[in-house]
Amino acid sequence: MLKKIVSIMLCMTLLLFAFAGCEKKQVETESTEIANFTMPEENEEIVVLTVKDYGEIKIKLFPDLCPKGVENFTRLIKEQNYYDGVIFHRVIKDFMIQGGDPKGNGTGGNSIWGDGFAQEINPELRHFVGALSYATAADKLNKSQFFIVTGKTQTQQDLDYCTKTYGTVFPENVAQKYFEVGGSPHCDNNYEVFGQVFNQEGLDIIKKISEVETDNNDKPLKQVVIEKAEVVPYTAE
Repeated sequence: MLKKIVSIMLCMTLLLFAFAGCEKKQVETESTEIANFTMPEENEEIVVLTVKDYGEIKIKLFPDLCPKGVENFTRLIKEQNYYDGVIFHRVIKDFMIQGGDPKGNGTGGNSIWGDGFAQEINPELRHFVGALSYATAADKLNKSQFFIVTGKTQTQQDLDYCTKTYGTVFPENVAQKYFEVGGSPHCDNNYEVFGQVFNQEGLDIIKKISEVETDNNDKPLKQVVIEKAEVVPYTAE
């Protein structure tokens, strides 16, 4: 029961000033396509985050499913080098690592258009481990801040609890994937997944970051810095 209470508190406190509460929304129960683990094609644009002292996190993007979300992220990188030198300012083990705020305290950040923009939540993209999602304030508008999911493997009891608490229903194939790879299912249908970490090094890195020591505000005691964010063509290794 304590873990369940903590899970609710984490979901309620994710971002900018505080992570907005999860609304109860129903999701289709029929089997749905899962796009997260589709590998990029040759020369397809991907994002590479080079994290100081850790290495490279490679991310597949989903412009067909989340066109405005992907455009915002890639243009911030290409046109403004927006994420270079920005830290992961919030880290919560078994949940997520959060960055994208140039202020480094969770209160800043803008979209490429200045103001926030509406979410593009697609049922084919879920908050599995490695998912890249926009973090929002109470207005539920995307800006520059993002989080990468590092959640633990899930059980049927965990998903049943999400359904009971948030009203989210998980198709069987989605549930099986949460059992297999883990994630943060309580964020489904409330936050926009628009990318997925696909390289094993990147998955290892986000796990290591998720285990760093933090203060009472979940901020790493030692800064975890994105040295460089780049949009590059994918080349199969």
